[in-house]
Amino acid sequence: MLLLLILIPIIAACAIFTGSKAKPTAQIAGALNLALGLAATASSGAGFWNFSVQVLARPEVNLSLSLVDGMSTIMLLLSVIVTFAALFSGASPVGKERLYYGSSLLISAGAIGAFLSTDLFFFYAFHELALIPTFLMIGMLGRGDRKAAAWKITIYLGFGSLVLLAGLAWLAAAVGTLDMTAMSASSIDPESQKGIAALLIVGFGVLVSLFPFHSWAAPAYASAPAPTTMLHAGVLKKFGLYGLLRLAVPLLPEGMAAWLTPLCVLLLGNVLWVGFVTINQKRLDGMLGNSSVMHMGYIFLAIAALVASPENELAKPAAVLLMFAHGISIAMLFGLADRIERNTGTLDLHELGGLAKAAPKLAFLFGIVGMASIGLPGLANFAGEVMVFISSFENYDPVAGLGPVQITCILSIWGVVISAVYMLRAYRNIFQGPPVTSTKSAADLTLMDRVPAVFLAVVLLIVGIFPNLLLNFFK
Repeated sequence: MLLLLILIPIIAACAIFTGSKAKPTAQIAGALNLALGLAATASSGAGFWNFSVQVLARPEVNLSLSLVDGMSTIMLLLSVIVTFAALFSGASPVGKERLYYGSSLLISAGAIGAFLSTDLFFFYAFHELALIPTFLMIGMLGRGDRKAAAWKITIYLGFGSLVLLAGLAWLAAAVGTLDMTAMSASSIDPESQKGIAALLIVGFGVLVSLFPFHSWAAPAYASAPAPTTMLHAGVLKKFGLYGLLRLAVPLLPEGMAAWLTPLCVLLLGNVLWVGFVTINQKRLDGMLGNSSVMHMGYIFLAIAALVASPENELAKPAAVLLMFAHGISIAMLFGLADRIERNTGTLDLHELGGLAKAAPKLAFLFGIVGMASIGLPGLANFAGEVMVFISSFENYDPVAGLGPVQITCILSIWGVVISAVYMLRAYRNIFQGPPVTSTKSAADLTLMDRVPAVFLAVVLLIVGIFPNLLLNFFK
């Protein structure tokens, strides 16, 4: 049954490319996948969802799909929710509807396939499938200096994928199987662990925009069409974090521990260095792109806590909860930013002002997701960030003193202040004060514009108030 979650968007994309009406076909496919994904999530323990068929006998390669645990279940839920919202957000360029909606569906299919795959070959292949339409959407339908952004993301992610491929090939050779569920029974010598872990940290890290391999993200997100940005920043970028939690941390404990201190230094680069870069942005899209990179540092902090203390029971749920919360909030932010640009003609913070008067619904919804992004209590990001900080001190021994994870956590908390500075300043510049030329006659959100934004806001609120709805998947 899980195969349908991949086939529905692929079949819909093929139908669009061969003549079906693009927008209704894509939105129907997104709604169907949302319903099926919710059903799969609600009954994730049922075996009938699993699917497996042998593709190659030697080496043994299987198209195997399964909701292995709470992490894959939550990532599936994130994927179908953001896909639904992305397909109802944005506006395709005239005459480019097929590429616009078809590519968005293929990005979604690739992300879902990667999160559901239990075979290492298809785990990697589905992610690569999603990258191709991402490059095309930026290069052909993007805005600004889209060609430069497309080349930059292609070079960076191509490099990251090659390094990752080398690491995964080494891992598969060391354990003797491509079956990710069977790998846990294998033992890898410590020296090999260290080398494989280095390749996986760099490979997955580039895909996640880990500092200093992060500079592709903000220009790409600023240039990309709204659905592409929502799907990549909200969903596909979580592939690298998912891969580290699924493969590197459990299979390479000694190898990951050897790189713990460098990992802590790099994640601080995400939180603090990129945080200050975010404050300095003059355009909303650039600010949101750098903000997304910055918040990856918090999730890496939870991964570092798990590496430092494998028996830490809070770190993995904290990382996954924040992955989900960030995915929902950044998708909503980019969706509303696209609406601001279409209504006012600009995303330059110095050319906006007083938009709340002309577009109160837009101001209200942007305020909700802006507060979620900076960790306002009662919204999903707060629950995730608090759990990450607490998990960093789980099993802390006062006698031994502060370790690298605890020191990194203390420094990372300053990121909360940085987030509040750039998000509150952006909100003030865009929505407060007297209206300016670009906002005086700006339209408010239509009913169809409000559907995806309200949907995502409700998800942030529900998970923020009842985080156990997701955390229970780890019991």
